Amino acid sequence: MGVSMDTTNKEFLKEIIEKFDLTGNIISIELYGSGHINDTYLVTARGEGERRYIFQRMNTDIFQDTKALMENVTGVTNYLADKIRERGGDPMRETLHVIPLKTGESFYFGDGGCYRMYNFVEDAKSFDAVEKPEDFYESAVAFGNFQSLLSDYPADTLHETIPDFHNTGKRFETFLQAVQGNDRGRMMKAQTEISFVMNHEKDMTILTDMLSRGELPLRVTHNDTKLNNIMLDNTTHKAICVIDLDTVMPGLSLYDFGDSIRFGANTAAEDEEDASKASLDLNLYELYVKGYIEGCKGSLTDTELKMLPMGAKIMTLECGMRFLTDYLQGDVYFKVHKKDHNLIRCRTQFALVADMEKKWSEMEAIVEKYAKQYP
Repeated sequence: MGVSMDTTNKEFLKEIIEKFDLTGNIISIELYGSGHINDTYLVTARGEGERRYIFQRMNTDIFQDTKALMENVTGVTNYLADKIRERGGDPMRETLHVIPLKTGESFYFGDGGCYRMYNFVEDAKSFDAVEKPEDFYESAVAFGNFQSLLSDYPADTLHETIPDFHNTGKRFETFLQAVQGNDRGRMMKAQTEISFVMNHEKDMTILTDMLSRGELPLRVTHNDTKLNNIMLDNTTHKAICVIDLDTVMPGLSLYDFGDSIRFGANTAAEDEEDASKASLDLNLYELYVKGYIEGCKGSLTDTELKMLPMGAKIMTLECGMRFLTDYLQGDVYFKVHKKDHNLIRCRTQFALVADMEKKWSEMEAIVEKYAKQYP
């Protein structure tokens, strides 16, 4: 939705926007979207016709190496555009397209910020929450297709913009330091949760060990697989484009799959105070498995397919451990809005892990079913 801005701010932004290689003259600049990290604007330009663009002032507090980040984004989007053309698709709708500066660079650094511009994906929209199960399925197809299109991309050439983001073993080491330090005196209240983590120590390095041994391939991963990072076509309601590529990095396909299940197939909200309400919705899990494997189009290895349930478990365990670590450290990373917020969050994650362990055979059987259906 467009939001009005004062004239001074618009003139300031217009001067920066005109440094980019736009088609036509700028006729409007409006605040856009519901994002919390970057400042986002919808820019309309008129030449022979009207074209719209997304213009962003990037958050350099969170993304400090913008050069590395934009090298990742341009490398991946250019590769996606080529692959989409090969498949007979429309790269202007099916992937983000970075609009360069008139001097050729992919972003502008100056005037108090770091700025970039994309094409606007027309006749499509994103949703902040799942309105119906089909939305979750469509997001699975989209992220599976994203994985398929990038299956041959040299993932090791990407910058790790957030080092060890899903290195669960290192997250465990940080957790142990928080327990040993007990600087905030919160250990007594979290004994059950601390024990839960310690009882899962053997799980912490399963995925990274398999990667080190060459049993799992290094992939391009999105690392923020929420529904609102998918554009759905206004007419067909089919997923057409994956957006928000700021956290694209080298990793494992299991990370993206697992985090989607952690967030989207939980019967409870992330900060539900009654952790007994948290469980794995097997119907939503099956929908996502079906869509993801279908979208991947045979690009996953047999080992990756077999390990999909483990991806869901480890990503949930890691997230819960991060909430618990932050609680023990005094809530220094995640924003909290009530007493013991991070402890509450970690309990819902651990309840979900425990429920997955109870439903493990069903989770494996569902993957096996669709692995056969979409070889």
